[in-house]
Amino acid sequence: MSQSAFQFPHRRYNPLRRQWVLISPHRTQRPWQGEVNPSSGFSEVHYDPACYLCPGNERAGGHRNPHYENVFIFDNDYAALLPDSPAPETEDMPELLRAEQERGRCRVLCFHPDHSLTLALMQEKDIRGVVDAWTEQYKELAGNPSIRYVQIFENRGAMMGASNPHPHCQIWATEHVPDEPATETESLRSYQAEHGSCLLCDYLKIESEKQTRVVCENDEFLVVVPWWAVWPFETLVLAKKHVGSLAEFTDRQKTAFANILKQTTIRYDNLFQTSFPYTMGLHQTPCDGESHGEWHFHAHYYPPLLRSATVRKFMVGFEMLGMPQRDITPESAAERLRALSGVHFTQEHGSGAAD
Repeated sequence: MSQSAFQFPHRRYNPLRRQWVLISPHRTQRPWQGEVNPSSGFSEVHYDPACYLCPGNERAGGHRNPHYENVFIFDNDYAALLPDSPAPETEDMPELLRAEQERGRCRVLCFHPDHSLTLALMQEKDIRGVVDAWTEQYKELAGNPSIRYVQIFENRGAMMGASNPHPHCQIWATEHVPDEPATETESLRSYQAEHGSCLLCDYLKIESEKQTRVVCENDEFLVVVPWWAVWPFETLVLAKKHVGSLAEFTDRQKTAFANILKQTTIRYDNLFQTSFPYTMGLHQTPCDGESHGEWHFHAHYYPPLLRSATVRKFMVGFEMLGMPQRDITPESAAERLRALSGVHFTQEHGSGAAD
């Protein structure tokens, strides 16, 4: 089918989440008189005495950070999960009012001591240090018998709710497998049972052959705007080999993953020449004691910007009450990202961090 056939309203199926998304390309022509957000500028402050994540500073909870020189990890001072939470008393509750115990750990991982750096501006060797730290955290937390899933994620920018601009991510380890990876587990498992192959391996083959939604790649990873993308410039990072988690990565794959994270985030920044906001998360094998040969490591990038550095996509109205909807096709989004330079625009103009 020609791409012109997709320039009219249609919907596409997401086999990972088992959901549909409505595509309405003609809506990009409508005038915008809605909210305009301030652009996310780049920080020129390498150390902020008021930042509770900078080296040597006191955190909001009263603890003082060491004078760290690379990655720094600590238990979140205001954790959403606690390792010793008691079970709720539900004996006299109606069946429709269910609650369960949810124990866990929440950690913060600072990428770099330099307050001004993001993954797009960090050197690849330092991003590799972050990947190594993610791997060790996954292994450690997955080894806890009370933990069944380890979710590593980064909220980048105030628009995505980041409470601090210092480069960092969070790691939440939960007693139950959360809804998103639980749904993906069922989808991957059902597809494998029906087809005798991996859903994401098969999808990777399709995207590699068509190339229309590919943004960038290296020897070990492929980045695409997925066929079923909801957010305007959403991307999916796929391992080219069938591995389930960071714990299975070779040294070569860890280095390549650092490279693809930098390639992706540079393109985001270059799109609207701003420090691009997003939520990024790694999806990998649950640690629930079951065999998970169906699992294929991947990462999701969900960025909110739509038309410019100041106009975002809102998930409201029909999106909340009906189904997700997007205004630009995944193919056009991929084409725009793919055409961008792999060199950060601040470096092209003689400023910013350089490799």
